[in-house]
Amino acid sequence: MSVRTIQWLLASVFFVLGGWCVLWPSSVLWLTITPAFRSSSPIVLILIGAFGAQALIAGLFAAFARFTRATFLAYGLALLPFFVFDYWFYVVEPMLTAIGLLDAVGNIAMLGLCAAGYRAAGKEVALR
Repeated sequence: MSVRTIQWLLASVFFVLGGWCVLWPSSVLWLTITPAFRSSSPIVLILIGAFGAQALIAGLFAAFARFTRATFLAYGLALLPFFVFDYWFYVVEPMLTAIGLLDAVGNIAMLGLCAAGYRAAGKEVALR
């Protein structure tokens, strides 16, 4: 798989989950957050939408930047704290529902893509 293809797959995680937050923030709230932590305050939906918009911007960078081996390595390392977040808010402080673990699924996919991108970028450099 080419580096560009891997970047577009990385971007797709942001586009799908970020797009969901932008287009239907109320469903994100009701499907991913446990009842004890839900709020009916209008600011919550605004914040979910803003979170999604930021994810869409991150997807654009992932899709259109030129990734190197170092980029894939840094991206993969930067994902690691998100696994702590997902664990903490699912197990320790149960705020996320099982559907809320879609975040972890996306992070696992992106971590695998970073590993694949790191290898692919090394091969592309060797071919030059």
